[in-house]
Amino acid sequence: MKYYAIFKNIITLMYSFSQVALRAGTETMRTIILCLCLPLIVGCDTLIPLKVSPPAEVAIEYTPERIARGEYIARHVTACTHCHSGLDWDHFAGGLPKAGTVGGGGYHFTESLGLIGSYDLYARNITPSALGEWTDGELIRAIVEGISRDGKALFPIMPYARYRHMDQEDLYAIVAYIRSLEPIPNPLPNKRLKRLFKYIERTFPKPYDPQLRPDPSNRVAYGEYLATIGDCVFCHTTMTISRKPIAGMDWAGGNSFPLPGGGKVYSANISPDPETGIGDWLEDDFIELFKSYSEPFKLPASKQHENTVMPWVAFSGMTEEDLGAIYEYLMSVKPVSNNVDPWPAED
Repeated sequence: MKYYAIFKNIITLMYSFSQVALRAGTETMRTIILCLCLPLIVGCDTLIPLKVSPPAEVAIEYTPERIARGEYIARHVTACTHCHSGLDWDHFAGGLPKAGTVGGGGYHFTESLGLIGSYDLYARNITPSALGEWTDGELIRAIVEGISRDGKALFPIMPYARYRHMDQEDLYAIVAYIRSLEPIPNPLPNKRLKRLFKYIERTFPKPYDPQLRPDPSNRVAYGEYLATIGDCVFCHTTMTISRKPIAGMDWAGGNSFPLPGGGKVYSANISPDPETGIGDWLEDDFIELFKSYSEPFKLPASKQHENTVMPWVAFSGMTEEDLGAIYEYLMSVKPVSNNVDPWPAED
């Protein structure tokens, strides 16, 4: 474990250096970093063991109640169907999943990150057409630990790091819902990772660490649970260029995300700061904003570069009680002053 941590830190440090070199734009710096990284790149595959646990031996009962709960979570809380379906980016936030695409995959993630690495991958087909031979235990391991059926790491753009804390019954419900999806034949290209990315992804999978779903009457704890499995923190906590959270900037936003139609959008400050966050919002304001996106095709993007990757349409299906709990939790966190323009003119 000691050496594993050392190598992980070395790789992370090298990755961060590469981003500095990219920004600096100097050939000398790029060359120096490449020379430093080459020995590590060659040896990483054996130096960093993948933490693989056997899939659980479990057979989930697919009851109507469990499937209904799983549909609610997968479509409106964890927003699985936002990435794993076909969207229409002529509409704000991608609109609703296109008919006949729910669960079929296809969201294309690509970002060039300079000398050290880049990735090109698609959200996978999660319908029975693609996962029919997977056991329930293998599905569970993929969702909460980030390990595929073949024992390989899943790229951490899938937020299994947050799903690993999901209540077991909610997890079983998602699996039951996935099993109920209409099979959609939709073969997709395999992921392509370059240089250090193929090794960095091996450091992310961790064992499942379930937490009991808090009683909804404890609104702050329940809201924190929903915000965690909804992966709100990834977008809305200010991060470095290498996507490491900056201390003291929880929920302050300001991260850039590429838009499918070109350009960027920056995540909002949703800390309770009254001037730059949502500190002066009422609970009804918060809920009403989400609910306003429940009919997305009435809200076409007026300008493609003013679109968003925030899954508003998916989240609009949350109950008012759940949205209110998330609001209550956000009001309990530390206010952070950070003024964010979602679409700055220079972009």
